[in-house]
Amino acid sequence: MKTKVVVLAILIAAVLAGGIYAGGNRQEAGGMTIRPGVLTVGVDISYPPMEYFGPDGTTPMGFNIEMAKIIAERMGLRHEFVNSSWEGIFAGLDTRRWDAIISSVTITPARQAVHNFSKPYIANTLAMVLLKNSPITARTPEELTGMDVAFQGATTSDFYMEELAARGLRYNARRYDQVLHCFPELEMGRVDVIVTDFLVAFDYASPEGSPFEIVWLGSDDPEVFGICMRKGNDALTEAINKALEELFVDGTMQRISYNVFGMDLVTEARQQW
Repeated sequence: MKTKVVVLAILIAAVLAGGIYAGGNRQEAGGMTIRPGVLTVGVDISYPPMEYFGPDGTTPMGFNIEMAKIIAERMGLRHEFVNSSWEGIFAGLDTRRWDAIISSVTITPARQAVHNFSKPYIANTLAMVLLKNSPITARTPEELTGMDVAFQGATTSDFYMEELAARGLRYNARRYDQVLHCFPELEMGRVDVIVTDFLVAFDYASPEGSPFEIVWLGSDDPEVFGICMRKGNDALTEAINKALEELFVDGTMQRISYNVFGMDLVTEARQQW
């Protein structure tokens, strides 16, 4: 998941914030967190089952939410979630609106060049989703010529489809600001297919009676998610990595994975440390 960050816009935002404030107190440059005793987490709460609002419409839930709460507790900090659109989530980190992004951020070399990352905590790959009994015979993204392909904009799904377009695939890109909008569009026949993270596709396709099916999975070399922090905030990075290590060692990460997915999707990422 990703967004283009315009440097000038970030500088203007910082100036307008009056030096960047949180909770009424001027933030201290160089601190591990922007507010003492609090881990402020930026999250796009629209990516089930990783992060989403519960039945009451206000309570954050999901894999990343549960993990973030326990990480903050292990660090001796209170947690605070700040909901953000994906388009603004990295800018919010850079302008010190939150300490970390815990929101299904794929670790890539381009992102590592401008941000700190924790060790990877969960494995993922891309998936292609069709309606069950769809007349579409395509079973790989390379076969989607002329089709309406839905995905969340500025994510790894978007980047992957752009790569295919650069290699000559001609399809109709249907970009949505939130991945959860793609599935109703497919169900209503407004798009032909969805390309998204397997973790999301599994959540929609696995329930009994689901109208969706996964027909393709991406590379055998899966991508991994990490916790994203400001470049140079090594103290926070070290503290979060220490907490993650504890959660893997005592089985907490595996427990969260089983609670959410019914399987262990974290151990493979841990083996890449």
